[in-house]
Amino acid sequence: MPPDHPSMTAPATGDHEARPMAHRSAFNSLGIAKAPADTRVVVAMSGGVDSSVTAALLVEQGYEVIGITLQLYDYGAARARPRACCAGEDVYDARAVAERLSIPHYVLDYQSRFRAEVIDDFADAYLRGETPIPCIRCNQTVKFRDLLATARDLGADALATGHYVRREIGSSGPELHRAADAARDQSYFLFTTTTAQLDLLRFPLGGMESKAATRELAERFGLAVAEKPDSQDICFVPDGDYAAVIDKLRPDAALPGDIVDLGGAVLGRHDGISRYTIGQRRGLGVGGGDALYVVRLEPESRRVVVGPRAALAKTRVALYGVNWLGAGALAEAGFACAVKLRSAQAPVAAVVHGGPEGTAEVVLAEPEHGVAPGQACVFYDGERVMGGGWIRGAD
Repeated sequence: MPPDHPSMTAPATGDHEARPMAHRSAFNSLGIAKAPADTRVVVAMSGGVDSSVTAALLVEQGYEVIGITLQLYDYGAARARPRACCAGEDVYDARAVAERLSIPHYVLDYQSRFRAEVIDDFADAYLRGETPIPCIRCNQTVKFRDLLATARDLGADALATGHYVRREIGSSGPELHRAADAARDQSYFLFTTTTAQLDLLRFPLGGMESKAATRELAERFGLAVAEKPDSQDICFVPDGDYAAVIDKLRPDAALPGDIVDLGGAVLGRHDGISRYTIGQRRGLGVGGGDALYVVRLEPESRRVVVGPRAALAKTRVALYGVNWLGAGALAEAGFACAVKLRSAQAPVAAVVHGGPEGTAEVVLAEPEHGVAPGQACVFYDGERVMGGGWIRGAD
């Protein structure tokens, strides 16, 4: 039976729409030259409504679907975290959805990989005075790199996820584009996705008009997770208490130090640089005078440097670990585009200059405030994601 809302399903991948009319009949809705029944698709099922609807849509379209849920940490300890992604109950929700859809479902133990690639990296980044984004690291490592390898081992033609982002076919192959619903767009968190990975990845929800439409589909499919709240916390950080997790993993993070002004004068003391991030204003513990912001963290001396908001203004941003999705190499002469320096920020005009060994320099058209090492800078050409890199520092 065809879906009730075809405009929300087949076009979401982008591949089908981008191909010439004469060749469309040779490809299914995922842009693969096979009949759906002959196309094996692994779906990353987190137990949430998005991945559950992804699996249901593909089953309805006649694909051979296999659901996989990743066990990333101790689910027993996580059961008290209902608002965290991959929480204890989620593996059971994913299994219930798989049973409802009559598809095979497997739980893979990735705990050691997740600890090494995501949790340890998260803690070490704070010790370096950075503000990390563990969800990007998770997508980059265990979810895409490792899970893609597992999908290939299973003979899958595609790995589908519930991310709100689009995969479109351009003149040189698959491209990553922002989601149709700007409010749900997750492209910032997927900038590390490589061209090779895009060959196998599919994002059936990328063309959805709203999250409400996704929930309506979940209700139509009779999925118990239709009204399940979205994940809001980092899965291994209960109640958003970053400092408690970091202190447990890296006790040195709680070593005290000085809070100083731009001239080096001591204004107060702190209980660990992991409790601070660039641009922070509240909770500094230094009162009086004009408003002060965290301008710089100096992990070697354990100093937190504060100053006026004007001291946060930066026009040049240094990047490392750059992933470039454009044709050829990222030119040293510069690529004019828009960039996002934070996930919730609107893209701003910039020129990105390629450098050696995966580095780049971003020159902003207008100064930006609160550019924090450890965050991501993602490049956009219109709706297309051209890549991005990790922020090392800014001037």
